[in-house]
Amino acid sequence: MTRTRPFSPVIYLFLLLLSAICSATVENAGECAAVGTLVSSCTEFVNYGYPDPIPGSSCCDAMTVIGTYSDSSEKRKWLCNCFMDLINVNNSNATAISTLSGFCGVVLGFTIDPNTDCNL
Repeated sequence: MTRTRPFSPVIYLFLLLLSAICSATVENAGECAAVGTLVSSCTEFVNYGYPDPIPGSSCCDAMTVIGTYSDSSEKRKWLCNCFMDLINVNNSNATAISTLSGFCGVVLGFTIDPNTDCNL
């Protein structure tokens, strides 16, 4: 008999935030706060550069939730702009933010980089 691992409270929080993101219209820039909340699971890495996020960590779980929202070009453009806002606010940590999806193996459909043009 195999045992399944129960969802942690962090996963429930991510699912709640995902529902908030998905119920929002793409034009609502205020919903970028939900993306920021999810990325805040990676605060230690973003601020200090360690520990590296690994799949299964709360940081990568958050990035996976964010990745599920990049399923159309309109949503990717919106999500890209949210990440650019995060990078502008946390400019000294731009490199760490830009590496999150790669560490976690999440494909967002755009490159997180201060020079990314989200309109392309």
